Amino acid sequence: MTVHFIGAGPGDPDLLTLRGRDLIARCPICLYAGSLVPEAVVAHAPPDARVIDTAPLHLDQIIAEIEAAHARGQDVARVHSGDPSLYGAIAEQIRRLKALGIAYTITPGVPAFAAAAAALGTELTLPDVSQTVILTRTTMKASAMPPGEELETLGRSGATLAIHLSIRNIPAVRRALEPTYGADCPVVVVYRATWPDQQIIRGTLADIGARVRAAKITRTALILVGRVLGGDTAFTDSALYDPAHVHVLRPKRGTKVASA
Repeated sequence: MTVHFIGAGPGDPDLLTLRGRDLIARCPICLYAGSLVPEAVVAHAPPDARVIDTAPLHLDQIIAEIEAAHARGQDVARVHSGDPSLYGAIAEQIRRLKALGIAYTITPGVPAFAAAAAALGTELTLPDVSQTVILTRTTMKASAMPPGEELETLGRSGATLAIHLSIRNIPAVRRALEPTYGADCPVVVVYRATWPDQQIIRGTLADIGARVRAAKITRTALILVGRVLGGDTAFTDSALYDPAHVHVLRPKRGTKVASA
């Protein structure tokens, strides 16, 4: 018997991986986070499968369902939104499974920040602008941030920031980042990326709070901050495809194509 942690992706059922789909399709037990995983994803479960929305359950109740499946020798599809390695709360479940001697696997999923970048039609790492993406969150009602991971500290890097679980904390985001990024730094909030009701709100550190309040967005949104989001940002072409750039797969210098 094995528990399969499966990343369902950001919302669009088409972004579920083939491996994830096939695991759901063969597990007689399916536990899924119903507040974030669409029913179309778990619709791949067998017709006679026991499908349980874990949104109203606490950890002990979830583990009890897994223990019962283990006693019956039934595999479990444990479906989480996005990629389970990011704010997936799987570590505490895995700790319990190890103590119980229950095997598990992890199948990655498309993370929200990647889906948001695709929705924006942009790249998050641009030469001369930003070559680093920091995935983080802020302290609200959930776990506190460890020392040294405050936005003020991370913001000194100037990197592109993907701030999760913080849409109701935008005033604090602005206070933390404005001194280093500037009030005019582009900010994009992506609400429910890839879902039918997806919304994209563009602004700056100075005005994004007002724009989000006007849109009445209070949950399930990602905040992206950085100069790469400016749209008209000047940057040099990557060296990867430069005709003069030689590497193991292109050992000879290319010839530049003459312009018309």
